[in-house]
Amino acid sequence: MTTNPNLLSILDNFAGRRIIVLGDLMMDEYVWGRTSRISPEAPVMVIDVEREARVPGGAANVVNNLLALGAQVTVIGVVGDDEAGVALAADLERGGADVSGIVTDSSRPTTRKTRVVAHSQQVLRVDREQAHPIDSTIAARLREHLTHQIASADLLLISEYNKGVFTPEVAESALGLAQQNSVVVTSNPKPPNVHLLAGARAVSLNQFEAQTLANDNRFLIPAEEVSPDLPFAGREGLEEAGIALVRKLGIETLLVTLSSKGMTLFHKIGTAEHIPPHRVEVYDAAGAGDTVISTLSLAVAAGANLYDAAVLAATAAACVVRKVGVETVTVKEIVAELR
Repeated sequence: MTTNPNLLSILDNFAGRRIIVLGDLMMDEYVWGRTSRISPEAPVMVIDVEREARVPGGAANVVNNLLALGAQVTVIGVVGDDEAGVALAADLERGGADVSGIVTDSSRPTTRKTRVVAHSQQVLRVDREQAHPIDSTIAARLREHLTHQIASADLLLISEYNKGVFTPEVAESALGLAQQNSVVVTSNPKPPNVHLLAGARAVSLNQFEAQTLANDNRFLIPAEEVSPDLPFAGREGLEEAGIALVRKLGIETLLVTLSSKGMTLFHKIGTAEHIPPHRVEVYDAAGAGDTVISTLSLAVAAGANLYDAAVLAATAAACVVRKVGVETVTVKEIVAELR
């Protein structure tokens, strides 16, 4: 099988691209153990802990993905005034990221998601977070960091998990500064805040998120544009809804990931391009969305058109779902998968 030389050339240009990641930083924690009995205190399993681990999650996982692909990454986000925040910043700095843009907010804890796994099966997740919007003082500090960094960036990636960082004030600052400095913006937002991304070059959503938006009162697609009872269900309905949605959101391109069916790019000019899936054995899809937006964004920063960028993103996703847990992918692995 012959590998598209253009894709290999894009991958060669990954190294050294300067990416700013603005978003919701988290710590993912894992507790692995075994269970053989029920607690005498309540009808629940008792987990005998064998090992524990923690890894950067959310926007911090996007940072790690970009670093693994060879990018130079500046992080702008918020952590709590706690041990987890210190550890998260230290983990990212050890990986090679510039963490000078991480702001401490004493009004919230660092977001932590603790997963308990017994016999390879997740049995419980404990979330420690406060997702209230950051105040204007914290928002101003984020803007200050972004103002100092944006001129030297190749791309601004907004990794948004609806945890309170991407407020209308922050969105206006980020999109405005990017436009003033001719910096491309990409994002993987949660549906409640997609409306804040008007002007972005590309936004990535999974199929469920896209369906949610198609039925959101703010963006509800009229019946004459797409069947309201089955948005995104069939291929024809998918294209109609996707193109209508990208125009309503005011973005240039919407990438909808369709799990085992691949992914589709919808462009505001009225066209759609489908990227077929890689047939691989899936061990764990956790973090695959972060891999997709990271690879897509870095490819765009390296000069790729959005179709080639999406092909590389689909290839990277095929690599990462073969791994167990939240993992990253290297350029070498993408090349091997392409071949």
